Amino acid sequence: MVEALVSAGSWEPHDRARWSGPLLAKAREAMAGKNTHAVMIVQGGRIVDEWGGIDDKIEIRSIRKSFLSALYGIHVAEGRIDPGKTLGELGIDDQPPALTEIEKQATVLDLLRARSGVYHDAARETVAMRAARPPRGSHSPGTFYYYNNWDFNVLGAIFERLTGRTIFEDFDERIAKPIGMQDYQASDGRWAGPEGSTVGGDSRYLNYVFSMTARDMARFGCLFARDGRWGDRQVLPRGWVARSTTSYSDFDKPSNGGAIGYGFLWWTYPWGYAALGNGGHVIAVVPEKDLVVVHRVLYAPPTENVVVYPDVMAMVRIVIDAAPAP
Repeated sequence: MVEALVSAGSWEPHDRARWSGPLLAKAREAMAGKNTHAVMIVQGGRIVDEWGGIDDKIEIRSIRKSFLSALYGIHVAEGRIDPGKTLGELGIDDQPPALTEIEKQATVLDLLRARSGVYHDAARETVAMRAARPPRGSHSPGTFYYYNNWDFNVLGAIFERLTGRTIFEDFDERIAKPIGMQDYQASDGRWAGPEGSTVGGDSRYLNYVFSMTARDMARFGCLFARDGRWGDRQVLPRGWVARSTTSYSDFDKPSNGGAIGYGFLWWTYPWGYAALGNGGHVIAVVPEKDLVVVHRVLYAPPTENVVVYPDVMAMVRIVIDAAPAP
């Protein structure tokens, strides 16, 4: 039970009585010879299987966005953040070429859905993201989905401006401690600029970079699998998990190993939803089976080991098939 994780401060093993042993073995075999650094499989808050460096702190890449989505849920419910506020009302602009009046009509909700219509340069934008970025002014706010680092970075700046809290300290207090994360500290977060170096200021808005262990990431997945509840405490507002993991942009062609849509900084799949980080970092949540699968690669610039999402998600589907009902 998840309650046991909170009280014990460590993980308990699953008896695996109704699990398929051959399929679990097949899941391990599927990742053999790849750049997988760690995997955790958890059902009902208990470890079914694990291998690799589950206690190594590694940058989680874009999984940061799903962490921020959870924090937004808390502060929206408590009235500090109004998702209907526009960029203009919040005083958000950018370095030249500055935002247009139309772009300033984008709301916080548009940013959460990656539908701002703001196609400005963004810190730590990948080559692929930059190549796919639509021209400025080509889509009105709210009308078009584009996986946009500008949206995600500005959400971090807005969060700190409206709450008066740093993302990393707030995550520690409002999520990490209540769910018993073993390793995370607020000092494991940093702000990173265009070249990935830690810098100050709002120029091009910055990335909020987390480093975390696989076992702490698994706890975060369990929190979502239980609709934001941990033991007898409702850590996330009731309904926020469903709201943030509902797709608001359905894909004509599945991407990232079968993703069919995008919610509030979460990818949706036929079996559930996932937080994804470039290179193969994954927290997959299968609510129907109270199941969480975490996959890590070793991200250590300038070298980055990669496992492509189709390979990771093929392993996740094997685990889903191996899992009994909870």
